[in-house]
Amino acid sequence: MRNHLEELENESIYILREIAAQFQKPVLLFSGGKDSITVARLAQKAFYPAKIPFPFLHIDTGHNFPETIDFRDKLVNELGVDLIVRYVQTSIDENKVQEESGKYASRNALQTVTLLDAIEEFGFDACIGGARRDEEKSRAKERIFSVRDDFGQWDAKKQRPEMFTILNGKINFGENVRAFPISNWTEEDVWSYIQQENLELPSIYFAHHRKLVKRDGAILAFSEYLNIVDTDELVTGQVRFRTVGDMTCTAAMYSEATTVAAIQNENKASKSSERGARIDDKRSEAALEQRKKGGYF
Repeated sequence: MRNHLEELENESIYILREIAAQFQKPVLLFSGGKDSITVARLAQKAFYPAKIPFPFLHIDTGHNFPETIDFRDKLVNELGVDLIVRYVQTSIDENKVQEESGKYASRNALQTVTLLDAIEEFGFDACIGGARRDEEKSRAKERIFSVRDDFGQWDAKKQRPEMFTILNGKINFGENVRAFPISNWTEEDVWSYIQQENLELPSIYFAHHRKLVKRDGAILAFSEYLNIVDTDELVTGQVRFRTVGDMTCTAAMYSEATTVAAIQNENKASKSSERGARIDDKRSEAALEQRKKGGYF
C-alpha cells in the first residue's frame, strides 16, 4: 500500500510528464531553494533514464545568498541540465525597472519584468515552479496549470477547473502557463521528502553563525545590499533560513537545527508560517497576490 509521500510523488511525476507532453517549450524555474530542488528530483525520476527534457531558468536579482548560487551551479552540473540565467541588473540598466531606495529597498518585485522578458525571449509556453498552496492565500487560488495572458498577467477569477486529475494545457497564442507539480504538498511534506531522498541543500537552511541585522522585529542577514538605518541593530547569532529569496527581504530565525530531522521538529513547534519570513509579503495584506497579477512567480 502506498504511503502519503508515494502518493504525492506519483501525482507530481504525472504532472511533470503531462507538462512535457502538452507543451512545446517548458522550462523549470529554479531558485536553489528547497522546493525547486524537490521539483528537480521529481523531474529526474519522471524522465529517468533519459535526462530532464527542459532547461532550468534562474532570475538572478544580484542580491541572492552566495551559498544558494554556489549550490545552484553545483546541482545543474550534476544533473547535466542547461541553465539559463537572466539578471535583474540588466533590466535596471535597460531602464525597464527602477531600483528601489530607502530602508526597505529590495529587488524581489523587480524580477517580474526580467522573468517576462525571458519568457518572451525563449518562447517558453510553460514555466514549472515549486509553489505550494499551503504557502500563502493567493497561492491557494492557483491551479496546477495556471494560465497567464499574453501580458503575463494572472486573474484568479479566470482559472480553469481541474477535476479527476485532468489537466488542460490548451492555451491561445501569446499565453503561457505556470505549472506547479508540488501544489498539493505542504512544507512538512517537502522536508519529509528531502529526508527520504537524502537531498543536499544550500548550507543556509541549517543553523550557522553569521552577522545579522535586527530590523522591526525581524532578523536579516547582514549584506552590502541592505540600506542600514539608525534604528537597525547589528548583531551576530546562530540562525537558519526557512525559505530562500532575496537577501534584502528574507528573514532568518534563531536555530539549533543542523539536521533535517531537527528542522522538522523546529518547524512543527513554530508559531509562524513559512512565508512569514518574507518581508516583501508584508508590504500590504495582498502583496504577493498583487505581484502575481503582474506576472510574478
